[in-house]
Amino acid sequence: MAMLRPPSLSKTNFLRKRRKWPLSPYKATWHEKFHQHQAMQTLKSTITNQQSSPPPESPNNSQYLSILIDSFRIYNSDPTPNAYHFVIGTLTRSGQFDHLVPLLHHLEKLENFETPEFIFINLIKVYGNAHMFEDAVDIFFRIPNFRCVPSVYSLNALLNVLCKRREGIVMVPQILLKSQAMKIRLEESSFRILVAALCRIKRHNYAIWILNYMLNDGYAVDKKMCSFILSSLCEQKGLSGDEVLRFMEEMRKLGFYPGRVDCNNVIRFLVKEGMVMDALGVFDQMKTDGIKPDTVTFTFILNGVITDGDYEKADDMFDEMLVLGVVPDIHVYNVYINGLCKQNNIEEGVRMLASMRELGCKPDSVTYNMLLERKSKTGDLSGMRGLAREMDLMGVPRNWETDRIMLDGLVGKGEIDESCILLEEMLDKYFDHRCSTFDEIICELCHRGLVCKALQLVSKMVSKTIAPGARAWDALLGSVELSFAETILTELVNSLPMHPVRLLEHKS
Repeated sequence: MAMLRPPSLSKTNFLRKRRKWPLSPYKATWHEKFHQHQAMQTLKSTITNQQSSPPPESPNNSQYLSILIDSFRIYNSDPTPNAYHFVIGTLTRSGQFDHLVPLLHHLEKLENFETPEFIFINLIKVYGNAHMFEDAVDIFFRIPNFRCVPSVYSLNALLNVLCKRREGIVMVPQILLKSQAMKIRLEESSFRILVAALCRIKRHNYAIWILNYMLNDGYAVDKKMCSFILSSLCEQKGLSGDEVLRFMEEMRKLGFYPGRVDCNNVIRFLVKEGMVMDALGVFDQMKTDGIKPDTVTFTFILNGVITDGDYEKADDMFDEMLVLGVVPDIHVYNVYINGLCKQNNIEEGVRMLASMRELGCKPDSVTYNMLLERKSKTGDLSGMRGLAREMDLMGVPRNWETDRIMLDGLVGKGEIDESCILLEEMLDKYFDHRCSTFDEIICELCHRGLVCKALQLVSKMVSKTIAPGARAWDALLGSVELSFAETILTELVNSLPMHPVRLLEHKS
């Protein structure tokens, strides 16, 4: 059997001298990261315990900096950017902004790493939410001191903060001038923030100026920016509809076609200005551009043509809506039923209630009040009572307007007994409402010689801090003996509370 020979001594010495042994594992990158991870866990645990314990009698605003440094010193490591980010986030969430001063000073003066920009972006947003605009501006201009190159992202964060409030907007021009010295180039996103801010404060002229500047300077303009300006124009008071239409046409020349929301805003504005035909023109252009109108569109259009008295056009629009497959909602139905009521076509309006329920649209109190109002004015008490019972059966709650309409109808037809019952119910349900019809009921009671009933109602009104009007007092004084009137009315006046009461409106 062959014998294994041991290696010669010369070869062993050669290996010992020439072989490259691996580095010590304690000096490897993975071990450094492990130490940093351990230090972060210690830092989080220490800060959690610090915040749960009662505050010291003599607070020190550098205690969190000490915790940060000590947590990493235990593991012979240096604080990382993420460690600073964690401490800054913890302090800002708890509102301990005074502790940020030594922490930021240490990060600025004593650390050597390049601080990530996201730390300052988040800090600027926090300062903005706390309305600390000067601190947000200060940290933005100090970013280069932290060995960080500011970009348009930090500038946009500052612009977003400043443009939220008027006191911040006045600082924007100076910020933009200084940002040029910092070699930060404005991008489309920056202009979008400025345009949105100008639109919010109703400065659409300046927003249009920025839009033209972007176009002339070669910037890309998106549809959202044009929508901001168009929406601002539609909200501007004292602006003519021609200016809005002119801007829409300019948008089209630039290749930006208004969307459904933009067209709805324009239609609403034109209807409000009485330019119904122009609104119909925008409506037709929507369909030409392939934009399907929705219930909001038809609500505005129907309201416009009904206000204009073109009821035949309103019927055509309602039919077109159904043909296009747009399911009417409660707002569309209410506008259309209002048009039927204006035409005194009450029965058709009542039939629409059944159609609404068949399509799964439950009528509300506004729907019933419009029909009740028309029934009341025509003196159809039986129809009015029937609609009121239907409201109760369908679970539609009555409101003040419902009872006021009912009361006017009853008083108008001389149903004084039922009016008194409803009036007492209204006084019990609605504490802070008043109606001039109250005076009419009291006057009618006095005219019929029911003075005691009138005095009871007046007493209940006074207990609700609702003072009757002059007509009611005149009727009471003219219907009773002078001595009796002095006694009763003196008691009523003395029972009035010391705080002011609401006087009834006088109906001439």
